[in-house]
Amino acid sequence: MSHNENIQPQSAQQSSRRKFIKTASAAAIATQFGATYIPAHAFGKMEKPALAGIGAGGKGRTDIVQSRDAGFHVAALVDIVDATKLKSVGDKRLKSMAEVRSTFPKVRYFADYREMFSELGDKIDAVTVSTPDHHHFHASMMAMQSGKHVYCQKPLTHSIWEARMLASVARETGVKTQMGNQAHANDHMRRCVELIRAGIVGKVKEIHAWTNRPIWPQGFSAPPPKENIPAGINWEQWVGPAPWVDYSSKIAPFAWRGWWNYGTGALGDMACHIMDMGHWAMMPATPKSVQAEQNGATEFSPPINSKITWEFGANQYSAKDGFKFNWYDGYVNAGFDRDSWKLVKDGNDYNHPSEDVLDGESFKDYGSVVIGEKGKLFFHRSRNKWLVKPSGILDGFDEPDQTIHRAGGDNYGEWMDAITGKVEQGQSWFGQSGPLTETVLLGVIAQRVPDTRLEWDAGKMQIRGRADLQPLIRREYRDGWKIEI
Repeated sequence: MSHNENIQPQSAQQSSRRKFIKTASAAAIATQFGATYIPAHAFGKMEKPALAGIGAGGKGRTDIVQSRDAGFHVAALVDIVDATKLKSVGDKRLKSMAEVRSTFPKVRYFADYREMFSELGDKIDAVTVSTPDHHHFHASMMAMQSGKHVYCQKPLTHSIWEARMLASVARETGVKTQMGNQAHANDHMRRCVELIRAGIVGKVKEIHAWTNRPIWPQGFSAPPPKENIPAGINWEQWVGPAPWVDYSSKIAPFAWRGWWNYGTGALGDMACHIMDMGHWAMMPATPKSVQAEQNGATEFSPPINSKITWEFGANQYSAKDGFKFNWYDGYVNAGFDRDSWKLVKDGNDYNHPSEDVLDGESFKDYGSVVIGEKGKLFFHRSRNKWLVKPSGILDGFDEPDQTIHRAGGDNYGEWMDAITGKVEQGQSWFGQSGPLTETVLLGVIAQRVPDTRLEWDAGKMQIRGRADLQPLIRREYRDGWKIEI
């Protein structure tokens, strides 16, 4: 079979599946023009919703198990790895797939989530989507259009258009959604959001966020040599809607994040976590512009390190001229070594804000600082304390009341609470996480055209004067996976 051919076998079942996909995809587009879709059984209280885990190894295993612990009944597993056919499960990520199959030995197993939706129909109430980034949109969209509640890992999608569509359809259908940036459920993050909105640092001028990722290979200029596909791995399904690449263990199950076609690099992987608090606190309109500095990006792979700056217009929480959001990732003295297929570091100095920004504080592995006209607030999503400088800004500050629902750090439980009617939506539902993802993915595009200020027209979903970048905003899908109006 050539790489450009339709990957689906010619059978009545597959033909039916294609019809289903076409119908669901067309409905997704139609929602832009005012159509309303009422899910079959997404409303009302459910005491034990039936769950399908799409992507069951690695992070998927965590999502499935913690969803079960939150009260879901696990009814199906979907993964391109069939652990029962693997000759070896030495890789810890493949091993986790074997473990999840043994944890839920009686549930239905599928290699293809399209088959799962087609066969199980209304036997499923909700799904977790824990696949590589390039499958997030298709799996989540099909779920919502068939009335399923969706928990999707970050980043919400691989492209800006996909994020816009998921947020739109989530609103239209009313299904309960949640993106898997787990710290969004932490009480201390929610308190810092309230404090910033109450003016603890004054009107905000700048926000800085940073990470030491990538910890996987980035910056390679050609694919690795082709390897034989191991028994038990459905590689056609893994590639799915994205451009074809021959199988290599240097791509999956982990290093796909360093491929433009399948992942979104360190920025896409971590920014939905680390930029989250600042973006949430500001509730900004879409960015006016974005610009990237980077080192090591290629046709195939994101950069080894980068700095991104977004410019936002003014709102009630910002300085009168608006504010800038700054992002830093990667190690400064690092390079890609093709023989080992690894990033090789010279020291441990990774990209981070200036000393003036850090103001004597350690930048450690990741974190953020919000800078206002009165002072600074330092935040770390894994620590339940925060720091303000200078401390004198607390004098006379009237602490605000609690305005955001508290989830006690349980992102899965909050999703369940939305499904059972205890809350209207989880705080990281697609209407909130979609715009955050769009902002992050605009930065991903900027990494591909460094040192260039890109002006963003959010309404038209276009970068002004750069029609050549439109395929990065809305990508083409492989035959058999196309979205049709």
